[in-house]
Amino acid sequence: MSDLPPPPPEVEVVIVRAPRLAPLGGEAAFSAVQIGPEALRTESRLDEALKTAPGVSLFRRTASGAANPTTQGLSLRAIAPSGAGRALVTLDGAPQNDPFGGWVIWSGLPAEGLDGATVVRGAGAGPYGAGALTGVVALQERATPDGIAAFEVSGGQRDSYRAAVVAGTPGVLATVAASRTDGYHAVRGLRQGAADTRLRLDDASAALRVQGDLGGIQAAARVAAYQVNQEAGLRGARSNATGQSASVTLAQPAMIGVGGWRVQGWLRRSDLENSSVAVGVGRATTTPANDQYATPATGYGLNAAVQGLSGAVAWEAGADVRLTDGKVRERFRFMNGEFTRDREAGGKTLVAGAYVEGVLDDGPWLLTGGVRLDRSRAYDAVRREIDTTNGAVVLDQGGPNRADTTPTGRLGVRYALAEGLYLRGAAYSGFRPPTLNELHRPFRVGNDITEANPALKPETLQGLEAGLMGEAPFRWSAGVFWNRLKDPITNVTVGIGPGTFPTAGFIPVGGVLRQRQNAGEIEAWGLEAEAGGDAGLATAWRLAAGYTDAEVDGGTGAPQLTGLRPAQTPKWTVTGGVTIRPAPRLVLNADARYESARWEDDLNTRRLSPGVQVDLRAGWRLTAHGEVFVAAENLFDAKLEVGETADGTESFAAPRTIRVGFAWRR
Repeated sequence: MSDLPPPPPEVEVVIVRAPRLAPLGGEAAFSAVQIGPEALRTESRLDEALKTAPGVSLFRRTASGAANPTTQGLSLRAIAPSGAGRALVTLDGAPQNDPFGGWVIWSGLPAEGLDGATVVRGAGAGPYGAGALTGVVALQERATPDGIAAFEVSGGQRDSYRAAVVAGTPGVLATVAASRTDGYHAVRGLRQGAADTRLRLDDASAALRVQGDLGGIQAAARVAAYQVNQEAGLRGARSNATGQSASVTLAQPAMIGVGGWRVQGWLRRSDLENSSVAVGVGRATTTPANDQYATPATGYGLNAAVQGLSGAVAWEAGADVRLTDGKVRERFRFMNGEFTRDREAGGKTLVAGAYVEGVLDDGPWLLTGGVRLDRSRAYDAVRREIDTTNGAVVLDQGGPNRADTTPTGRLGVRYALAEGLYLRGAAYSGFRPPTLNELHRPFRVGNDITEANPALKPETLQGLEAGLMGEAPFRWSAGVFWNRLKDPITNVTVGIGPGTFPTAGFIPVGGVLRQRQNAGEIEAWGLEAEAGGDAGLATAWRLAAGYTDAEVDGGTGAPQLTGLRPAQTPKWTVTGGVTIRPAPRLVLNADARYESARWEDDLNTRRLSPGVQVDLRAGWRLTAHGEVFVAAENLFDAKLEVGETADGTESFAAPRTIRVGFAWRR
């Protein structure tokens, strides 16, 4: 008898990515877009890369390289974008939205540390929970199968510099990034005055993930921090945002396919210093208007899920809870060379929910459905204002406690008409409770003042969609959707300066007083189409378009808005890109984005013109891992209008910016 072969060597199993459960597969019935690592590499900031998907809207068209932290909200399908954002952003399951304002500090999420993003438009709350009103952006951090290393450094016009380093072994991933720029003037031409300064920026972020196997249970811990210091384009107006986060994830997924369990706990802390000014006649001077010297906020939560198989049905059940606690502390009412009022405003919110989802994948049919129930609370509100000249309390109001129970659900179906050709349809609902910022923080931009509203209730959305998709001769999809957003939180105009108003005080000439209100409902329908593929071995292309026709019904609360279009909502968004390899070492990338006109304000009196931005990047490979590159953002120096004040002063996005750099990836 011959000798038996030796037993196979024992191989240590090492986790290479954050612990996660296998997807049930039901997302294929909804409108989802994948943004891969190649697309992330061609953009210097993550939010710019996400805009390649049609319907992705940044508030006021301004990217995070210049946008105030409080306006870095993300919404999908152009349904009334807001500073808070109406989409949930997660990183390996942990929410990334700020605990106080719901915005996303994109500087804290450098693209170099990510594997990609899944943009799910619509699809309701489902397993994602609160905040996924118009959809979700699910980010995936990079895996480290054999160890990775990446480095990029670049410099450009207006003293712009950026550097990022990513390093990892099978058990550790570290990401560090920083940038600075002298920025640009948002107000240009004859309107520009001595009050206008550059939109300068300095930011930095760092993250560390450690993972391993604990007795057969996958475990990972991640910590991260960021700081973003900006000048807001007006003399004396600036902001400084800081934050830290931590998460711990435990999981025991099935060896093959669906099954197992996952538990994740997370913590986010943030703070914001933000000063604003009033603008004088002719934009010649500024006067301090508000000094928000601290906005400490803490958010923490827990989510858990378990999966299983019941015959041909894969299912998942889970629950999550999120708590936030935050206050704004600020000085205002500037008189005789000093602030004469001090304000503290804030409160707490809690959202807890549970869900169950199931998926049946049977031949040509894919069926998915689920239900969810959430309980949300806003409580312990405070707004106290003190006269700093004599210490007298001039306002002390807490605001009502509020609790809401919100059921949501979703149902989707996909049918294979032929190999590589699918028909799909879906119905869903989602919700977003108001943020602490919307409930409690008034703010000022120039001479315009927006008041908070502690009586706000959650927004809810119901939607239907249908589509057709194919994989030959190239990847393509086309669809139609209908959404109804009830009780949208809108900045409603309630007064025009000059004049003195209750609570808000004096509004100067050219200023407007608004208040956040649940203003009736918004009904929207639209079209979406995408296509992409390879034209030979040396060329890849993509083209996408989104159309949204939205209208406000202000109801009895804001009848003046009935029949108008929601602010900051373009009808058309068209994006396209091409990658060409004309030589073995040369790679050319071109990206373009067109956006139709949008209204700056709720009354549709300030129109922001349509615009096209074209970006170009050329990279020359020096070695198997290293390349030098030159990139031109806004290549044709288009004047992309991003804002307009009540007196007609326009502000614009960044002019043409040329960058050169070196990148090394392994």
